[in-house]
Amino acid sequence: MLTRKQHELICFIADRLAETGVSPSFEEMKEALDLKSKSGVHRLISALEEREFIRRLPNRARALEVLRMPERGERKPITKTAKPTAAPAVPPAAANDVIEIPLHGRIAAGTPIEALEGSTMLPVPAALLGTGEHYALEVAGDSMVEAGILDGDYALIRRTETAKDGEIIVALIDDAEATLKYFRKEGTMVRLDPANRDYSPQRYRPDQVRVQGRLSGLLRRY
Repeated sequence: MLTRKQHELICFIADRLAETGVSPSFEEMKEALDLKSKSGVHRLISALEEREFIRRLPNRARALEVLRMPERGERKPITKTAKPTAAPAVPPAAANDVIEIPLHGRIAAGTPIEALEGSTMLPVPAALLGTGEHYALEVAGDSMVEAGILDGDYALIRRTETAKDGEIIVALIDDAEATLKYFRKEGTMVRLDPANRDYSPQRYRPDQVRVQGRLSGLLRRY
């Protein structure tokens, strides 16, 4: 079953699509559900998407399609007015929706440094984030420059506790220090690889390393 807020949101989206053929903006959804921030809307949409009630249409920041309604448990027919390809002639301003995700201090892209926790929120364009829960870390160091990750960038991280070989992850070492590196398995050890020839790989026992998330995007300010 859906939560009350999830049910309210999918009904609001379905009604708006039927009326206008265009998904409501994050701001409109926030106001309709009386939420305090757009990050709450993002979490609700991600939950509905993971449960296959809705899906995001590619290459369009605010385009959503309702796949099924909870009270019927069946796929919602696409009417002419709700046809997802019927984009407005002029993209609405709300296409640049911004949501806020937690900014948890600085993370080393060189020698591991202490992972800082904080309550600061970072505004991020919704189009940069996919499904799931995300947070941001400010990059400190230059060991990932050959992967295009520079000192001062904001790494957008999707929370996960697992990783595949070759993925860039946030690794928490000995429950004290965090670093951003390529994840590799090397025999019985975990190897964290930099993307800078001036740095050497770091090797740890599996019990020393906990995956805290996987890199999903970067935000850079000029």
